[in-house]
Amino acid sequence: MARFEGKTVVVTGGSSGIGLAAARRFAGEGAHVFITGRRQVELDAAVELVGDATGVRGDVADPADLDRLYDAVRARGRGVDTLFANAGVGAFATLEETTGEHFDQVFAVNVRGTLFSVQKALPLLNDGATVVVNLSVRADDGVAGFGTYSATKAALRSYVRTWANELKDRGVRVNAVSPGTIDTPAVAGMDEAVRAGFAARVPIGRTGTAEEVADAVAFLASQQSSFIVGANLYVDGGENQL
Repeated sequence: MARFEGKTVVVTGGSSGIGLAAARRFAGEGAHVFITGRRQVELDAAVELVGDATGVRGDVADPADLDRLYDAVRARGRGVDTLFANAGVGAFATLEETTGEHFDQVFAVNVRGTLFSVQKALPLLNDGATVVVNLSVRADDGVAGFGTYSATKAALRSYVRTWANELKDRGVRVNAVSPGTIDTPAVAGMDEAVRAGFAARVPIGRTGTAEEVADAVAFLASQQSSFIVGANLYVDGGENQL
């Protein structure tokens, strides 16, 4: 079923992990996908994998890079039907270890970058468009070392509710996904004991895949979720539910 035939989708942070899996899902169901990434080599490889895609190198924390992204979308002349605001950084420190630089870096990408990714898309959003924001189950717990990262995701959860209210009169639906422990390059880079600890928390006994998160993102972006607004869909194997 080609749910996104003829649609235009923007995926920030689409060169790896969940973003890449989502971009491939959208393109596989008929969309033309604009993807962003900070590293040109990885971005070029992702465009090849996605197929019907345009890569725009950039960092969501840089307003000029976001302007270049949306200039490219505007030049295509078809607006935006779905924005998956996925780009984020995972940098971790305990309260004692947290520095101003750490705080500024994580908030700049995860909160400021997402805020302006959505704001700058507003003139291009077609009537009935959808916005999906990538959060995390860590917004709901108190895992040591995740304080600033978790705070950014909690801030975005609040934004999703507000944006959903502000955009509802345009028929634009805003929702979020909260992945649990997912097999992505970011998780693979963690200490083995940390990864094992997170996997042990999942009631169904395994970590998730990027493709399983992409399934949820595509659902929230499609008309199959037409009565879902301002929601946060957990894709966590029951980690924060059971």
